[in-house]
Amino acid sequence: MNKAVKIILGAATLWPLVHLVLFLGFILSQFFLFSHKGSRPPAAIEGWFYVLFALPLVTLLWIVALLIIYIVNVFRNDRVPQDKRARWAVTLFLGNMIAMPIYWYLYIWREPQETRMQ
Repeated sequence: MNKAVKIILGAATLWPLVHLVLFLGFILSQFFLFSHKGSRPPAAIEGWFYVLFALPLVTLLWIVALLIIYIVNVFRNDRVPQDKRARWAVTLFLGNMIAMPIYWYLYIWREPQETRMQ
């Protein structure tokens, strides 16, 4: 895998975490800005509100696609030890948003270490 593809995959892997922070920030800001009784947000904010509720569906599909890519990579990547492949597959499936960046750094981004003969 060349460096450009690694960078694109890394950026795609970070998107679910970025989305989570942005989504929670937006929801909390709306809660604090419009928590008064009877106050309504301006129409422009309501438009963003609908976009930010559709975006999680896209992000969910994004995560599923990344899971497929990563789990296939676990079993095809020679750098992942044979005895850790099933563990990595389960970890990626259950802890996807946190585990995928870790796996990307350990087994995709880092170059394999050369073994030295002494």
